[in-house]
Amino acid sequence: MRPPENVLRFVVKPIVFAACLLPFVLLFRGALIGDLGANPVERVTDVTGEWGLRFLLLTLAVTPLRQLTGWTWLQRFRRMLGLFVFFYVSLHFLTWVWLDQELSIARIVEDIAKRPYVTVGFTAWLLLVPLALTSTRGMMRRLGRRWQRLHRLVYPVAVLGVLHYLWLVKADLLEPLVYALVLAVLLVMRWPPLLSRFRSGRASASVTARSRGGATAPSP
Repeated sequence: MRPPENVLRFVVKPIVFAACLLPFVLLFRGALIGDLGANPVERVTDVTGEWGLRFLLLTLAVTPLRQLTGWTWLQRFRRMLGLFVFFYVSLHFLTWVWLDQELSIARIVEDIAKRPYVTVGFTAWLLLVPLALTSTRGMMRRLGRRWQRLHRLVYPVAVLGVLHYLWLVKADLLEPLVYALVLAVLLVMRWPPLLSRFRSGRASASVTARSRGGATAPSP
């Protein structure tokens, strides 16, 4: 069932936008009142990185959810979610560059070369840049089929993001392993034979529903 267009545009979309922005608002509030704990830089780095990864997984979940439920209107929120991925990951990156590395090019280059988790994290951010720059409808029209091929970079970005988190965490691996499991499930659900099953299953259900409706419909 598709919500009315006005409800999607003026109710659901603003609510989704506000929910996506809420982690940043809470983080900003914490910075203003000095409530970021004993290590504010680490707190900002952790929060922005984790929410960037969460929104990335939510973005990847849109298509499987649409396939499972038939709610085609979910597709309208994928671009917004994708831009929030870039927003939070860029904040994560800038926190590292500015507050942690103090804008020192030598330290930044050394850290990227020396630490594998920094290398894969930096690579993931670089791959996100062209996706964010080409997210507009104008770029979709301009690039045509190349746009879809370019935006498949989201899959290696997600893998690199989970790998970055796994390598970063030294003690409790439970949370990054949960993210890895969710990503694995989402990637398996995009496997072409499985998607074909979803489509054929939905088509059969639709035909059955129509036939039942026709059988029970009153005569004119």
